[in-house]
Amino acid sequence: MAMAATGVYCILTPTFYSDNLSSSIIFINVLVMCGYIACYRMMKYISRPHYTADNQLIDPGLDLNMEGGIGEHIKDIVILLSLTHILAIVTNYFWCLLLALPLRAGWLLWTNILGPWFFQPAPEETEQDEKKKKKKMKRM
Repeated sequence: MAMAATGVYCILTPTFYSDNLSSSIIFINVLVMCGYIACYRMMKYISRPHYTADNQLIDPGLDLNMEGGIGEHIKDIVILLSLTHILAIVTNYFWCLLLALPLRAGWLLWTNILGPWFFQPAPEETEQDEKKKKKKMKRM
């Protein structure tokens, strides 16, 4: 998907819109291609199996198709980058779709880490806490 989107963009844009190419558009294009490479390398890294010295499997690696896993999020990034790359052929304003990446990362950070941490219920009193309170009341 990434190679097809890059190929289509790199063929059609210079052919039809060579007068609109600027250094900023080329920079964004290179940045998106770096994103493709980073996503590919990350998927390759997390799905790699680990073996012991005597060739026994320790860890089979992560399933990239697992629902809710990191592989799913990386594939979403590749899809967004490819969609942006293809739509940017029509107009350069579609590059603004890349702003969805930090928004999505912020949303995932809030829903999975920060939100539950901030709104976690207070710990319930244990039997030891109740006994300490009773002792304190007796002393008073």
